[in-house]
Amino acid sequence: MPMLYQLYELSHAAVAPWRRAAVAGREILQNPANPFSSTIGARATAAAFEMFANATRRYAKPEFGLHETIVDGETVPVSEEVVWSAPFCDLLHFQREGLPSDRKDQAVLILAPMSGHFATLLRGTVAAMLPDHEVYITDWIDARDVPLSAGRFGLDEYIGYIVEMMEALHEIHGERASALGVCQPGVPLLCAASLMAEDKAEARPSAIVLMGSPIDTRVSPTDPNHLAVTRPLSWFRDNVITTVPFPHAGFLRRVYPGFLQLSGFMAMNMDRHVNAHVRQFRSLVRGDGDSAAQHRKFYDEYLSVMDLSAEFYLETIERVFQRHLLARGKMTVDGRAVRPEAIEDIGLMTVEGGKDDITGQGQTESAHRLCAGLSLKAREHYSHPDVGHYGVFNGGRWRKDIQPRVAAFLAKHR
Repeated sequence: MPMLYQLYELSHAAVAPWRRAAVAGREILQNPANPFSSTIGARATAAAFEMFANATRRYAKPEFGLHETIVDGETVPVSEEVVWSAPFCDLLHFQREGLPSDRKDQAVLILAPMSGHFATLLRGTVAAMLPDHEVYITDWIDARDVPLSAGRFGLDEYIGYIVEMMEALHEIHGERASALGVCQPGVPLLCAASLMAEDKAEARPSAIVLMGSPIDTRVSPTDPNHLAVTRPLSWFRDNVITTVPFPHAGFLRRVYPGFLQLSGFMAMNMDRHVNAHVRQFRSLVRGDGDSAAQHRKFYDEYLSVMDLSAEFYLETIERVFQRHLLARGKMTVDGRAVRPEAIEDIGLMTVEGGKDDITGQGQTESAHRLCAGLSLKAREHYSHPDVGHYGVFNGGRWRKDIQPRVAAFLAKHR
């Protein structure tokens, strides 16, 4: 599909004048100086203009917006700092300001999914860990913004990034850091931990937590798992991979574009999204600002997507979802065998959601079978019966039920 991205850009440019006209029309109709602004007709038309403008605009990368946290009952400011950088990723540290210099909280690397949405999707994960940890997160860079000269980025490179980031954290803190793999990163995290354990690397993680991760998708396969195995790899290569057009920095890079990913996300729950937008239209007509603002906040995040490098996407489909290489003991990284059984002194916790329709029950727990060298006291599995995929790492049950267990496990294996 070599021209797909170009056609998308052309269609976006073609509708731009209409979008600007809709924004202007909305402003005129909602202006307090307009004597008809409070009429039902003006409100309904302004609502329609806003819906059109939102449906056709670009959604920029969101901000984390985590400016403060509570430490020992006191509010402290938080700032963001990039402490390690590579072409496809920045390692972002949430620096808690004004803490005593001798305070030594545990360093935690949160591996955000590289599956379309930006790392800000894990805002709630970070917020819950901040009070008692030095929190770092992988801030993945949109592949369309990475020039071809930066080289390829596949699954092996991803695993190499994890090793380098663990080494950077060890150098910063002088001790082994822990790591959370949220969803898809669970596989590369387990691979990186296995390689570092076999090498007895000083920077190997002290503990890893795999959350809703597809370690063995042969167990309780879900609809996305079925999709991956019912089509050959060539189908994905021919139907969802395209090249980045000019003038983006990644011109000619082959990618799985964000707009295609978003269409897949929307299609999985189309009725829910349609109903949500109908409710938004009604809220705008009624003047219900709170409900409208909540809708905007959710969709500003949900509709912000990034391109993935073709190598990473296709290798993940093939090696994780089609050939199940890690689960079968056949995974290699740069030609080197990955041996999870070599892990002996890295704590392993797995977390699943009982209502997860993306990663089926037992897929993440399969990691315990692979890590045969670990003692029982170094392991823990927790399945929350009432959360879906997103609820494993975000929301009220994450904060109340799951995060305290994760924090306690990490502290035990520091």
